[in-house]
Amino acid sequence: MTSSLFSPRIQDVVNRIASEQLRIDEKEQPKLLEKIKQREIPWTPEELVAACAGGYYAAPAAIGRMLYTCVRAMRPQTVFEFGTSYGFTAIHIAAALRDNGSGKLYTVDLHAGKCLAARDNLTSAGLDEYAEVVTGEAVAVVSSFSRPIDFLYLDGWVDFYLDVVRAAEPRLRAGALVHADDTEKFAAGARPYLDHVRDPANGYVSVGITDGQGLELSTYTGPSERALS
Repeated sequence: MTSSLFSPRIQDVVNRIASEQLRIDEKEQPKLLEKIKQREIPWTPEELVAACAGGYYAAPAAIGRMLYTCVRAMRPQTVFEFGTSYGFTAIHIAAALRDNGSGKLYTVDLHAGKCLAARDNLTSAGLDEYAEVVTGEAVAVVSSFSRPIDFLYLDGWVDFYLDVVRAAEPRLRAGALVHADDTEKFAAGARPYLDHVRDPANGYVSVGITDGQGLELSTYTGPSERALS
């Protein structure tokens, strides 16, 4: 069976998002980095949504393919994604779920306009059956989530990764994959998260991969020793 990821319908949408990102982020990313440089106090989620509103900020194509291969291999029933943007990575995850024949992606973003565009892109790719786009704050959404999570993908703002993973931990099944992007690109903001998942006492086995942006791959092994003590 040929992967549906390379079907003309899906590739048309993926290539359109990538093209728009290249065109728009060439102007928008320097503006965002300057705002970050000048910032002296922590961001609120709402402030970051406003700061990032003009850009696409999708993951590189290689990350999309990595997500596809991971989902195909592990066959998760529930995937939770923090940071939807225009749905680039969501399309790769949903394509893998469709090729597996089962599973559902729940992808969360606080920007209503980007969520609407992501829904349209998933529909255009023929993958809306395998993905639900949720408009909301990720910690609040995952805290009320009722399903066990097999795969957690973090690609929102790195400063909030630790909050999101802590909120998700009661729902992570033992053996769940947790992948976090941009951990080198925004290293200072990612440090509390990395300290958490790299401490075996917190219930993870974790490794960092240098890909130009930084990618932390972790497996959740179960409740932490601290939680059990």
